Amino acid sequence: MHPRELPYLLYADENGTIYEDPLLHVAGRSGSDIVALRTEDFIELPEGSDLYVLPDRYPIGMNPETGQPAISKKGFAVSAQMSPAHTMLYMTAYQRNENAKTLPLFAYSCVGWLDGKYYVTAIRIDRDVRQEPLGFDHNQVIASVSKWHTEYPDNRLLQHIGTNCALTYKCPAARNFFLNRWEAPIPTSPACNSNCIGCISFQPEDEHIRSTQDRITFKPTAEEIAQYATEHLNTAPYPIVSFGQGCEGEPLLMWPVIQEAIVQIRKQTNKGSININTNGSMPKAVEALCSSGLNSIRVSLNSVREELYNAYYLPNNYRFQALKESIKHVRKSGGWASINYFVFPGITDEIEEYHALRNFIMETDLSMIQWRNFNIDPDWYIERIAKKEFGETIGVMEMMNRIRDEFPHIMFGYFNPPMEKILKHKELFAN
Repeated sequence: MHPRELPYLLYADENGTIYEDPLLHVAGRSGSDIVALRTEDFIELPEGSDLYVLPDRYPIGMNPETGQPAISKKGFAVSAQMSPAHTMLYMTAYQRNENAKTLPLFAYSCVGWLDGKYYVTAIRIDRDVRQEPLGFDHNQVIASVSKWHTEYPDNRLLQHIGTNCALTYKCPAARNFFLNRWEAPIPTSPACNSNCIGCISFQPEDEHIRSTQDRITFKPTAEEIAQYATEHLNTAPYPIVSFGQGCEGEPLLMWPVIQEAIVQIRKQTNKGSININTNGSMPKAVEALCSSGLNSIRVSLNSVREELYNAYYLPNNYRFQALKESIKHVRKSGGWASINYFVFPGITDEIEEYHALRNFIMETDLSMIQWRNFNIDPDWYIERIAKKEFGETIGVMEMMNRIRDEFPHIMFGYFNPPMEKILKHKELFAN
């Protein structure tokens, strides 16, 4: 629900106590610009979201009398990390102090306050409830982890997913596996052929930010993978198993093992969907996996413009064209192809990006766009990719609307869809 009027600016003191500034309306950030907002840009802060104080950054609001941006020095800026399934439209607006440290790898969505409620500039892009924070019973997860570890004490992959992913990091996908539902993770690769600036599982020792989780340190066998993936596909509702997780490198580097695992799985069950989340760097490997039973692919990227992609991913021994070829292989095999599209207001919605996305869709026959929030310090990102100038923008919401109007068959969402949803969507657009 939208607010009845524009929410007020928020600020926080050094103890983290949050206040409203009734003299200023909240403003948004797009690229490096401060943007005046509309009531329709806001929804209530979703359940399970987090609020962050941004040290050494003064919030910027809009003066309702002059309509001009104004810096509030009453305290530090406040930002929201929204619960999954929601996509930001604008970032938090602030003035960064000269000595401010780089922010951790989270998304920094614009948030305000009105009538006793927090409001964020966002939309709910996916109705799927699979990662609703209130939908997890941690005691059940603990019990299930213990049961699986007892049953398969020598399966290193289960040990990793249980102890590290589900219990330590509380990964929603890992917890869903142990609750026997929906999408289950299969991390496989300790290595990567990209050097993503904002990698969440590996940061160089000389970097001044930390990864949010540790990367898997071993290479699981096909038997370890098939041992639990098969049971999940056979017993879980709307089941998916996904190679390629935040706690690993690039899964395609392990494609022979993945291929063998898929063969073993499909010998035992034809239920559910087998997916890979990847950088799409190895089209021949993707083609081989499709021939063995891979059902879907999700290729992650920060931009469909090669120069911006390269500036962030810093790829080793592959070109941007490889991503397109990988998607084409999946589509030619009859599979489902998504992009994991990192939304950064002011870059994602540039006119140039919009036209590049249109061309990308037409060239690859893309099935779906997952509009994901970009977990990165905005200033650090702009600096690291050397973005000197910003082009004309149309707004994230308008970009979504234009793509939906021109390509109505493209599914919008946040999660990898189960086979049942894919088949229903294909039937809807069969003619």
